[in-house]
Amino acid sequence: MGLQGQVIAVTGANRGIGEAAVRAFAAAGARVALLARDGAAAERIAGEIGPEALAVTCDVADAGQVAAAVTQIVDRFGRLDVFVANAGVIGPMGPLEEADISAWSATIDINLKGVFHCLHAAAPQMLAQGGGTFITISSGAAHNALGGWSAYCASKAGAYMLTRTADAEFRARGLRVMGLSPGTVATDMQRAIKASGVGPVARLDWSDHIPPDWPAKALIWMCGPEADGYLGQDVSLREPAIRHAVGLA
Repeated sequence: MGLQGQVIAVTGANRGIGEAAVRAFAAAGARVALLARDGAAAERIAGEIGPEALAVTCDVADAGQVAAAVTQIVDRFGRLDVFVANAGVIGPMGPLEEADISAWSATIDINLKGVFHCLHAAAPQMLAQGGGTFITISSGAAHNALGGWSAYCASKAGAYMLTRTADAEFRARGLRVMGLSPGTVATDMQRAIKASGVGPVARLDWSDHIPPDWPAKALIWMCGPEADGYLGQDVSLREPAIRHAVGLA
């Protein structure tokens, strides 16, 4: 897929989809930067990957930390080819009128503003290089309202529109921007949803969720020209044609 030697940054890389992604990218020959609030976990995973992995403690809700992380990546590797904005939280779940305002706002800070902070920091570096790829981790909740999920739905819908806007601004300048909507994935987030008991997703059996390595494989595919038809859009792993293209059929 042409990833040999490329520099790829992934937020929320300490577990779940993020961890699976950095391991898959590294196995494909890329140099990887693991950004996570849990710096110790990121350091452990980076150590397991090897010398071509860099762990950076970073909270995407803090624009300054994201900008510093991009600087650290470029200082270490000399460039930045792919950025995967994966960090996200499910947020307070339950009736809107009962939502904790601080927790609701924190979800927006991570899921929406966090994507903006990553784009704002990474895009200038990629544009200066002549191009790159920026991928958000989207969700079916970006397109379909779910009762009790107001913070998550609103933040993911906003991030989707931010993806579309960034594509409209940057595509002609060589920056590929798109989202991956993986469906329900067997991660800690699904455990939190299950524990909440809110909505139909909470009633799914663990066996109904796909493993994290499926979206990781999709992310590798999205870095290549085969995915160019989805620029500015969400690639949905629920679609059989996408699974076939990725090699998951």
